[in-house]
Amino acid sequence: MSEHLDVIVVGAGISGIGAGRYLRTMLPGKTFAILEGRAASGGTWDLFRYPGIRSDSDLHTFGYEFKPWRDEESIATAPRILAYLRETATENGLDAHIRYHHRVRGARWSTAEARWSVDVERADTGERVRLTAGWLFCAGGYYRYDEGYTPHFEGRDRFPGPIVHPQQWPGDLDHAGKRVVVIGSGATAVTLVPALAATAAHVTMLQRTPSYVMPVAKKDPVARVLRRWLGEERGYRATRRKNIAQQRAIWRFCRRFPKAARRLIRWVNAKQLPAGYPVDEHFNPPYGPWDQRLCAVPDGDLFRAIRRGTATVVTDRVTTFTERGVLLASGRELAADVIVTATGLQVQAMAGLSLAVDGVPVRLPDTVAYKGMMLSGVPNLAFAIGYTNSSWTLKIGLLCEHFCRILAHMDAAGADVCRPELSDPAMPTRPFLDFAAGYVQRVVDQLPRAGDRMPWRTSMDYHSDVKLLRAGRVDDPELRFTRSDATVAA
Repeated sequence: MSEHLDVIVVGAGISGIGAGRYLRTMLPGKTFAILEGRAASGGTWDLFRYPGIRSDSDLHTFGYEFKPWRDEESIATAPRILAYLRETATENGLDAHIRYHHRVRGARWSTAEARWSVDVERADTGERVRLTAGWLFCAGGYYRYDEGYTPHFEGRDRFPGPIVHPQQWPGDLDHAGKRVVVIGSGATAVTLVPALAATAAHVTMLQRTPSYVMPVAKKDPVARVLRRWLGEERGYRATRRKNIAQQRAIWRFCRRFPKAARRLIRWVNAKQLPAGYPVDEHFNPPYGPWDQRLCAVPDGDLFRAIRRGTATVVTDRVTTFTERGVLLASGRELAADVIVTATGLQVQAMAGLSLAVDGVPVRLPDTVAYKGMMLSGVPNLAFAIGYTNSSWTLKIGLLCEHFCRILAHMDAAGADVCRPELSDPAMPTRPFLDFAAGYVQRVVDQLPRAGDRMPWRTSMDYHSDVKLLRAGRVDDPELRFTRSDATVAA
């Protein structure tokens, strides 16, 4: 006999812990387990160990709505975030619900039984386990945990020193006093460069294309004042509202007035860099602001390293690795003792699970995402994908609330099956994530689609989602609730 649960949550990271908390508080009678393939909770914040690893969103919005962020640093390092997540799990009684070393390999839905059969592999023993559940909630994020993205580099075998991807950072790597070349220009690269420059002989950030980089305050002085005036709870809520409005205003300004935003960002960069620095060569991207995510640097640490001469930015293309370092298309050779390939993530939807409905495999590109959290034609399945243009967790909280409201509605209606169905199969579709970042574009044809209208359009606006997911009705003409034959017979 397989153990049966009302809900199986896949992943014990920031989304899975959030889902568990909402289940505990909104639906205390439901049975659930959080299955985590690794040996520890925390997801990204436990996995990544590279120097300087931190958030690039403020923790007043990246943190949970229900749990105030009490640390004075609003742009926080991974150990602080990890402690916050694990404290949240303990405070909400989730530790007993998390099952470690439980790697979910696949799930099969049976309409006759109105349940998922979930195949689990014990990562510690190799044992195969089968569980059943009324609902499957995928909270495994959007990238592969076992492997980052590294493009092919000619001559890689010729370089004698360490070549490291940040996702697999070795704990014993010694970069002190050494020449380090970091290949990349995204959030990981701009985090690594100043952290490595503190002890390395020199760090070079080698980028093919510049990114937009903006300094942000590591500590939020307004948050400190609000906390002192209003107290911990109300001060946190006020700071959160202030930062949500600020994020939204910046994003809208960049999208509505891209030329003005570009000039403003360039002016800020120029103020941070040495006099006469070639700003346009290294910090003026060919795309508009927020076509890709802006890179935040706390207290301008990247610019500070450049001013001190401990870090350099080079904009060029790699021709080949050599015995001495990296040969560029311009003919210049960068000397290196260590090369770091900060070249991005590998996007992976649904935690890489193989899904089937009544024996028919689910092809994600053939589905359309309903409210950004369910798939057309796939019953009793929800997933958690956050915002790309503001703090990830803002959307996760709303999705978890709406998920619990769906389950409560089903209980009230006596239904045990919930399936999104397109009323207009000919509706035009678009990419689920309309985002120009390379890690998204590489796999956009492997992801679900989005529609051109609600509830099938992927929303990236918090206030719109508050209306849709928190205040809006659960029952919807395109969300079909039914009672299975097994339930009727029972």
